[in-house]
Amino acid sequence: MKITFATGNKGKLREAQEILGDDFEIITPADLGMTEDIEETGTSLMANSLIKAKYIYDKYSMDSLADDSGLEVEILNGAPGIYSARYAGEEHNFEANMDKLLSEMARMMKEASRAREYGVNTVHATYRAHFRTVVTLMIDGTPHFFEGQLDGKIGLVKKGTNGFGYDPIFIPDMIPADAAQPLPEGSSFSLEPDADGLVKNIGMITLAQLSEEQKNAISHRGKAMRKMAAYLLGDNPSSEK
Repeated sequence: MKITFATGNKGKLREAQEILGDDFEIITPADLGMTEDIEETGTSLMANSLIKAKYIYDKYSMDSLADDSGLEVEILNGAPGIYSARYAGEEHNFEANMDKLLSEMARMMKEASRAREYGVNTVHATYRAHFRTVVTLMIDGTPHFFEGQLDGKIGLVKKGTNGFGYDPIFIPDMIPADAAQPLPEGSSFSLEPDADGLVKNIGMITLAQLSEEQKNAISHRGKAMRKMAAYLLGDNPSSEK
């Protein structure tokens, strides 16, 4: 099945093809000769995802898919959210985005700490965060939505060279068992994989330290894409949303 993925992000494209496999041929707007950017004017992940998928469908009358993903950080009240890719500016510079995020978190942590010193009852700051994605699939002009979420926290040091975006500072709660660091010899406890083959990330491994296959097994986009693939193949029609 041929589907146009409304993205110019090579990392996302590679990730999607890996997840969807040989049952799907994924092409991009560039493959169709499209050069203009699609303006994302929505106020939510779902709205922006729909805008992009519908634009491609309306322009080329082809089945299409689009995603909009965002990192939502607790101490920043859910920011950067829909602005994750351009948090530090329209250049979509990943390094600048991470630097700004860490700077904003440090500022908020300091302000919360000082407020508590003066007796102001503030919510205790945490590094908790999650990635969320919404994938819109346009089939015969009808939109279908699929969502995924990855829970974790923000690390203060960038680690790893794989992936893209905020991957070097995002520490997922659970990781594939084959990605976990060996426990010290003589350890009194063991890490038992859950039903999905995942274990607690006690080694504080970032997404950028995982292989592409390992990341796809847990990622927010991977979860949404697998739901979409199951829907298309008729394996699990109830997976939508």
